[in-house]
Amino acid sequence: MKGLEISKKFYEEFGEKMIHESFPQLESRIAVGLIGSGSECFGFDDEVSMDHDFDPGFLIFVPDDISDKDEFELKRAYAKLPMEYEGYHREVMSPVGGNRRGVKKVSDFLLEKTGTKDGKLTDIDFMRIPEESLAELTNGEIWRDDSKIITSIRVRNYVMPHDIILKKLAGELLTMAQSGQYNYARCVKRNEFGAARLAMNIFVNAALHVVFLLNETYMPYYKWRFRAMRDFLWPKTMKVKSELNMIEGIEDDDYHEIAFEKKLESLLNISDEKMFNGKIESDVDLIARAYIEKLKQDGFIDNIHQGDFYLESYAYEVNNRIKDNDIRNMHILVAV
Repeated sequence: MKGLEISKKFYEEFGEKMIHESFPQLESRIAVGLIGSGSECFGFDDEVSMDHDFDPGFLIFVPDDISDKDEFELKRAYAKLPMEYEGYHREVMSPVGGNRRGVKKVSDFLLEKTGTKDGKLTDIDFMRIPEESLAELTNGEIWRDDSKIITSIRVRNYVMPHDIILKKLAGELLTMAQSGQYNYARCVKRNEFGAARLAMNIFVNAALHVVFLLNETYMPYYKWRFRAMRDFLWPKTMKVKSELNMIEGIEDDDYHEIAFEKKLESLLNISDEKMFNGKIESDVDLIARAYIEKLKQDGFIDNIHQGDFYLESYAYEVNNRIKDNDIRNMHILVAV
């Protein structure tokens, strides 16, 4: 059973009754669910996750105007809920993850995730706030929220403003061009192999971010990026043509499908031999071409320049589509 399921079951068996019987005056004013930090809030938890911060508890969000007495009593009642459930131990306060469960004011949670107490974000805020924090604001599940004290904020911030998506997209496309299509090969020519691997790591991370932006989803903490990407419809596979020298032994005009995730992962594990046989550059060009075709398909660019798979020019074309003059005129890398 996944952590979200365990926590919801624990709430339905113990928390719901506790709130209804002991705090009827708060029942319609609070929200209950499990969102925020932790693999279980994304649905990515597994056996490895259980070695720390795995707690069958849940979050009770309370409004700022709750009385000190009610807040104290609610915290005490939560602490008295069973400490063992379905074989899992409940930790009221974790020394590693902090207070991920229990009673929390909505404004405190929002300040932690967005830097604001009301969750009302400007376009500049969306550039400033790490996407992993916005992912933690909008992930998980809320099981009850009669007054919409947290649900309305989650809905409002579920997707970034389109101009910010464009700004970030333009910056990451340019980063991909600079790191993977330009600087990587130059580093190899100079025998700067450490720098070459760093350039490719930057390329892969930018490529991952582009996938999240095109799927209008916040990119989570780095250890969950590949895992989260598997849930997207695009991209699952990439069609490789023999003229790109990607697949040996394939006849001209034949295509071979490869897993996109595996292709990106392979760029994080570059052997010395691969650095000199052109395979990495071919892989990078393949990924660039797939991205350019997707940009055209989704209306981010008008045309694919004949034979041009260098991402820099497409990055500026995306940037020019930003409607807000101030944001469009900011440095193209400002949101990276």
